[in-house]
Amino acid sequence: MKLSSIPKIKHTEANNFFLLCGPCAIEGEDMAMRIAEKVVTITDKLSIPYVFKGSFRKANRSRIDSFTGIGDEKALEILAKVSSAFDIPTVTDIHESSDAALAAQYVDVLQIPAFLVRQTSLVVAAAETGKVVNLKKGQFMSPEAMQHAVRKVHDSGNENAWITDRGTMFGYQDMIVDFRGIPTMRSFAPTVLDVTHSLQQPNQSSGVTGGRPDMIETIARAGIVNNVDGLFIETHFDPANAKSDGANMLDLAHLERLLSNLVAIRKTITSL
Repeated sequence: MKLSSIPKIKHTEANNFFLLCGPCAIEGEDMAMRIAEKVVTITDKLSIPYVFKGSFRKANRSRIDSFTGIGDEKALEILAKVSSAFDIPTVTDIHESSDAALAAQYVDVLQIPAFLVRQTSLVVAAAETGKVVNLKKGQFMSPEAMQHAVRKVHDSGNENAWITDRGTMFGYQDMIVDFRGIPTMRSFAPTVLDVTHSLQQPNQSSGVTGGRPDMIETIARAGIVNNVDGLFIETHFDPANAKSDGANMLDLAHLERLLSNLVAIRKTITSL
């Protein structure tokens, strides 16, 4: 697929990586607008193609009392307001086949969560909306196996799919990124590196996922050096009090410096 296939996408002529960035979950309109405004300002300054990310519902939770959302249509309406206010595309994840048609009314990209990427009915439902489909590589899957997920989208009449690597399970409570998989997956579809989820430390005894946000720049730099097409970064202005995935999110205050460094690295790599 071409990046220009995404509605409202900007800076496609900049020869830069593209960015999926925003909070893990939509907690309310004010927080979503605040984060979007900051990221739009930074990405416009650095000429980075940008898609705002926010989950309208969190279905994969360790505990029954974990935050799952503020209501499906309420959160989706906020995503639509973000898109309208800043003239940018948006992406959200879906968890059931019935979510596809609903979410497609509000967002530009439908994301298939890593644990669900082998669910054929879910992938097909997303593809049949005609939206761009972001296929997150299962933590349990090889890079080579992702060609079949891409083929499901294509065979459903939709050529607009990309792959996002979010690390591979390493023991019970850690993730690791195998950068050998990047060129393999890029041979199937444009490939994104999910920097922040790759640094999760799941399956904690407390039932709250941990993380290593101190390693965000290390992983992101390695992704750019290895020619990923895009980066996925969850961010929040107050990660410690975020209602989902705060342990591995990037503090919004650090985003501009990080992206500036990555753009400089990208320019060096493309000149070689």
